Amino acid sequence: MKRFNVTGICVPGKDYMVDISGKIAQIKKLVDDGSYFTINRARQYGKTTTLYELRKRLANEYLAVKISFEGLGDESFESAEKFCPMFVTQIVRALKSPSVDVEQEYIEKWNRYVDNFDFLSEHIAEMCHDKKVVLMIDEVDRTSNNRVFLQFLSMLRKKYLACNVGDDYTFHSVILVGVYDVKNIKLKMINEGLYTPSGTENKIYNSPWNIAVSFKVDMSFCPEEIATMLGDYESDYNTGMDIAVISKEIHSYTSGYPFLVSRVCQCIDEELDKIWTIEGVKKAVDILLKEKNMLFDDLSKNIETYADLKKILYELLFLGQEKVFNINNPTINLGHMFGYLANENNKIKVSNSIFEIMIYNYFISEDEVSGETRIRIPPKSEIAENGRFNMELCLQKFAQRYAEMYKLRDAEFLERHGGLLFMTYLKPLINGHGFCHIESQTNDFKIDIIVDYDAEQFIIELKIWHGQKLHEAAYKQLANYLKLKNADTGYLLSFDFRRESNKDKKTEWIDFDGKKIFDVIV
Repeated sequence: MKRFNVTGICVPGKDYMVDISGKIAQIKKLVDDGSYFTINRARQYGKTTTLYELRKRLANEYLAVKISFEGLGDESFESAEKFCPMFVTQIVRALKSPSVDVEQEYIEKWNRYVDNFDFLSEHIAEMCHDKKVVLMIDEVDRTSNNRVFLQFLSMLRKKYLACNVGDDYTFHSVILVGVYDVKNIKLKMINEGLYTPSGTENKIYNSPWNIAVSFKVDMSFCPEEIATMLGDYESDYNTGMDIAVISKEIHSYTSGYPFLVSRVCQCIDEELDKIWTIEGVKKAVDILLKEKNMLFDDLSKNIETYADLKKILYELLFLGQEKVFNINNPTINLGHMFGYLANENNKIKVSNSIFEIMIYNYFISEDEVSGETRIRIPPKSEIAENGRFNMELCLQKFAQRYAEMYKLRDAEFLERHGGLLFMTYLKPLINGHGFCHIESQTNDFKIDIIVDYDAEQFIIELKIWHGQKLHEAAYKQLANYLKLKNADTGYLLSFDFRRESNKDKKTEWIDFDGKKIFDVIV
């Protein structure tokens, strides 16, 4: 029986898989053109499965050789004398694979001892003289010592250029696969303390791989692609799910991140008694958010490691700051490479709702440890009774607690941490029954918080007070958002950082454009 697989290569016939044939066709076009390129995507983004499917697609036209640097000790990368024999051994092992159809004589010719790059270059020329060999190297960034690998890439670059003018033979196409783009490997070495650049050396972009073409294939799954996997599942189980609706709901939380898509499906199938409904998707997301896995561990580690990335994420989620998406900015490029940042209309956004929740949970947890913005939280029993969450009372209590803190903190501190202050207050009250996620808007500081508590959903808009006229415009913004979400009731929480004597604090219900809005100014 097939399963949803989140721990390794997905295999047709064994695992439920998204139909990625369209993506494979796009990648094959690059190979047909003789391109050298890098597939650098975040952890658990389906890269290895994609290589597996690509190799099968190429088999009739090319000799596709897939090797991997995963599991190789650092000693293999200490020098050319150790790297070159290791590389040849990897090639020979790949050629002996049952999935590769090649003459035994050719394999024996490859199996030659070489211990420097000059000899390796000659050997590659001999072996590629009359065959179209496609070299795929998976996990290229797994080794911690990349100096020798960079020399290897320089050799391939030299051969590629010479081959183009008829002066050499080399691989028809080379595909490097990993999280770090080759141009970022030097940055990785610097951050790990393994490399110190000279004063005049470009720290990041001095790459021996500038022959590579851009890889623009979208490897995330759109709702229609997710539907192909669910359709396969439904043919086995006949659950009666609405495939189009469930596919869109899964995509709304994951933005098509392959691991997250498969894990949500796996939770519904194996842990939620196959509840293929919108409510089932929400429960699966809740399970996912509470577990420990490699992807989430990497997220926390990278936020801690890269201070500039941490700063950008905080400013996006809690300050609603607008930031232009510029891939040439090293920090933005890094966040995009890790899969945390995405480009939406040339502005930065967090790439998916699950990552948004994990990131704000990280900041809340950090704040809880430091106690920097600690605020008194009412007993949960006051806010949630008989399985129902009283958001009106929750906001009233927050206004009271905030007034207490306002007397102890300066306006600049509260303006920077107001959003975090509210999230730190809210999260313990909904724990165990649901979760919330943030949808940040960058005009005039606008953050929409969606709270899912059991079967209920609450929409809260956070803003900074900038006068009555703009406050009334916020009613319209919230009402329009409620229409988009098919909701009748919303909550508007505004932070007023004027002097106490000028503040207009209030908590009241208003009717606006057919919607009920609970208006709170603190």
